[in-house]
Amino acid sequence: MATDKIHKDIPGNPSTAASSKVFLNDRSNGRPLKVLTENDWRFWIENGYVIIKKAVPKGLTSRLAQLLWEFEEKDPNDPDTWYREEKPEMKMKELTNSGMVEIYNHQFLWDIRQYPKVYETFTDIWGMDELWVTIDRANLNLPARPDFEFKGFIHWDYDPETNPQNVQGLVALNDQTDAQVGGFQCIPELYREYDTWKRSQPQDRDRFKPDISGFDLTKIMLEEGDLLIFNSKLPHGIRPNTSENKVRMAQYISMMPAENENEELRNWRISSWKDRIAPEGYAFPGDPRHWEKTRYQTARLSALGRKLLGLDPW
Repeated sequence: MATDKIHKDIPGNPSTAASSKVFLNDRSNGRPLKVLTENDWRFWIENGYVIIKKAVPKGLTSRLAQLLWEFEEKDPNDPDTWYREEKPEMKMKELTNSGMVEIYNHQFLWDIRQYPKVYETFTDIWGMDELWVTIDRANLNLPARPDFEFKGFIHWDYDPETNPQNVQGLVALNDQTDAQVGGFQCIPELYREYDTWKRSQPQDRDRFKPDISGFDLTKIMLEEGDLLIFNSKLPHGIRPNTSENKVRMAQYISMMPAENENEELRNWRISSWKDRIAPEGYAFPGDPRHWEKTRYQTARLSALGRKLLGLDPW
């Protein structure tokens, strides 16, 4: 795979650079916000994440949710079909049973990526229009049971010591307003106090998995269609699903400044879309059935989608 080689050993998504050469928006350019309110902006700066309510229409989210059930060969109305061995083996063992769905380039995924309000929200975060979208997967987090356990873990996908200029995000594909359902969790306090916290940590600490002793987890509640964006310096993770019969479904999505000069990465992105190829990285095993290549067509892109992919330059 022709992408930044650093992604071979870290969890971050390899469809874009590991860290942007452009700094996140500090509002110094005077550019007005398109989607975020001033209250949203203050919350984003203080807590490292922001939620845009109903950013994506349910017509787009509900059909993707149904596709995920079909892709995973599970019946949403029959829990007996939910629990099978994971098809791809995870190099990142902590993700086992976390519900990652190895689908990346289906039309339904691209329709959410190229939805204008999603894009405009990321332009607020970056303070610029010239962005590429990550080619990422989805999540179907099932209720835990004795022979199927996911404890959840808090981590960073990029070493915070490198001051990564990066954001991540997701769109909720169903309601996740029950704290027992396995949705997003994070620690804004550690995000704010990282420089102080690290002074008390050993030099040989795991740069991707912090000791969270003494911190409270913030469990984020989302409704279908909500867009969550978070700073990559925010410690985060999927919370365990301890509900009896509810699932959590989400599409992972983010955007970063376009790198038109990075011909190697741009060409891989175009091939990934055209040929339905999954990223290759530490946390991305892909689908051994190759269903995207054998069952689905190349997604149709809007004029915006072509630029978000890198097919057309900004």
